[in-house]
Amino acid sequence: MPTEITFDRIAPVVPVCDLDAALDRYRRLGFTVRAHTGPERYGFVERDSVSWHLTEWAEHDPTRTASALYLYVSDADALHAAWAASGVDGRLGEPHDTPYGLREFAYVDPDGTLHRIGSPVPASG
Repeated sequence: MPTEITFDRIAPVVPVCDLDAALDRYRRLGFTVRAHTGPERYGFVERDSVSWHLTEWAEHDPTRTASALYLYVSDADALHAAWAASGVDGRLGEPHDTPYGLREFAYVDPDGTLHRIGSPVPASG
């Protein structure tokens, strides 16, 4: 009988123009970051059970090769306030309620990566 294969987690690989700048930006946004210690320009971003990889790619063009991530969090408003206070470069949208039951905002970093952040809309009481 074949062994059942299970999937444990996913780690998207996001292209960046400058690995050091990207690692600093994610650190300022509250993530734990580390660079690969070998000759490759590669890094890791983590917070709680969420992680992704960064790869410095000379051919990356934020207008053509950007990525998108959706991050589910416990409180989108609190995270928005923290990210606004961080002073990182990029475009930070305002939180809003969606028709599909999430409180969302978006952040587009200088590498063109769209980060959509959402949490359940608080129950009105």
